Amino acid sequence: MRAVVQRVSRASVEVSGGTVVRAGRGLLVLAALHRDDTDTDLDYIARKIVGLRVFEDAAGVMNCSLEDVKGDLLLVSQFTLYGDARKGKRPSYGEAMPPDRASARFHEFVALCKTLWPRVETGVFGAHMMLDLVNDGPVTILLDSRRLF
Repeated sequence: MRAVVQRVSRASVEVSGGTVVRAGRGLLVLAALHRDDTDTDLDYIARKIVGLRVFEDAAGVMNCSLEDVKGDLLLVSQFTLYGDARKGKRPSYGEAMPPDRASARFHEFVALCKTLWPRVETGVFGAHMMLDLVNDGPVTILLDSRRLF
């Protein structure tokens, strides 16, 4: 599993011209499932996200987590994180989990995150979404359950 974690002051998701979800200060996470992901991969990424200390403490040091700042968590499925453009100019998505399996697994991931932190919102799986966000910092962290980066 891969995730792009962005610290945001606000974020929203729009589908078909209407806003479906809004989040305040917290994290916007773009998440992709690998075709071979297991419960262990989902658990690793969920715990990393919720425990990630990327918010500033009173001394201005990034030392606080979502829990510390009572932040929002917005999860958006994005299979293109597994796009491989090393050959040619058109990315291959062969490493991404097929949509029929990925939908169920993404919803499992969301449920897992909610057990760790209750303030979770999501985009619409498989929909063409427009994201609006203000990246605070900017702070952007890349996570991979196989620890490739």
